[in-house]
Order: sequence, then structure tokens, then C-alpha cells
Amino acid sequence: MINQFVRVRVSKIHGRGVFAKVDIPKGTRIIEYIGEKITKAESDRRADVVLQKSKLKGTGAVYIFQLNQRYDIDGNVKSNLARYINHACETNCESDVIRGHIWIVATKNIKKGEELFYDYGYNMDNWEEHPCLCNKQGCIGFIVSKNLRWRVKKKLAQKNHRK
Repeated sequence: MINQFVRVRVSKIHGRGVFAKVDIPKGTRIIEYIGEKITKAESDRRADVVLQKSKLKGTGAVYIFQLNQRYDIDGNVKSNLARYINHACETNCESDVIRGHIWIVATKNIKKGEELFYDYGYNMDNWEEHPCLCNKQGCIGFIVSKNLRWRVKKKLAQKNHRK
């Protein structure tokens, strides 16, 4: 799928990433996160299948994005370029649900060639299984929602103290 703002390229963070083709002003709806609309139960089932395969093969990615309390979007479709946007602890985008559609929106002015990042917003469930590779200032080493990072820091400090 062609997008006027972005293209997918190799990323230093995690395989592929999404990069700005042009300067993107703050507040711009850059790209829609598209895929199949599924129930929460189906979402859990699909995520479990991918996670089991990844434990066996060491690869795999879950592209399921929360739409609302009843439904998610399974973005594991070829035309969904937004699935390649990486997590980082310092971001330049955020996700925003607008009239039943998930949009990636610029939270800062983004320069041509710059990689797009947003906070995946993971909770504390299995936080140790989700390493963060962003290397941004203030990175705690794990993909956890910004408002929960203090808890990870506390747990890491407790582990280091026990050693």
C-alpha cells in the first residue's frame, strides 16, 4: 500500500520500521492501522497461537491493536504498513481511535527520513518477555507503558539489590 507520508525500511531497532518520506507536521494523521476487526476472545486466541510459535521458533510478532472494550484489530495483513512502526521510550507519534478507526498521529514535527515511534502501552503482564531496543535516553530496557515504567525500575532495583 502506498502512503504519501511514510515508507517501510530497515530499522536499527527491530528489523523493519516506518520512516517519513516528507516532513510531517505535528497533529497530522499519518497512517491508519488497518486489519481484521475481531472480538477480544478471538484476539486472545490468535495472540496465544503466535506466542506459542515464537517460543518454538524464536520469531513471531503479534499485530493485534486494541480498538475498544469489545473489539481489536488484527493488523497482520500485508497492506498494513502501520504494523511496522516500532515502540520507543521517546516517541514522535501516538495512536488515536477516531470514529472506529485507529490512526497514528504525529505528536511532534517529524523530519523527512526520521523513523516513527509510539509507545505500545504494554501493561505489566510478562514485561520481562518484551525487551525494548530503542536505546533512547531514559529507556528502561523493556516495552512497558510510560505510566508503568516506574514499577519496572523498582522491580529491577530490587533484583539488583538481591544480587
